[in-house]
Amino acid sequence: MHTSTKKWLFTKISSLILLPLMIWFIINFISIYDANYSEVAFFFTQQPSKITFSIFIIFAFFFSALTISEIFEDYIQDEKIKNVANKLLNIFAIIIPLITIIGILNLTV
Repeated sequence: MHTSTKKWLFTKISSLILLPLMIWFIINFISIYDANYSEVAFFFTQQPSKITFSIFIIFAFFFSALTISEIFEDYIQDEKIKNVANKLLNIFAIIIPLITIIGILNLTV
């Protein structure tokens, strides 16, 4: 299978997975929007919320990295700059979700 076909498939699959996760996040965000810190921390320390939000973050950054890399492919002509930009994008797409998930796992009420 061609690389661009794989990227297209991964983009479509991750967007389908993101749909219910985004709906879950929006509904819960509305419920905790006006809450104080302890209520928000309590929400993120509950096991289902912690796991679901972690999965949401992973897929959101995976999807964004795929779509941004396509923008790099279309608009950056220099191959070296394109490769560096894609590598930095992939590094940040791994590091930022990891930091977020570790922060949520270490969150206490």
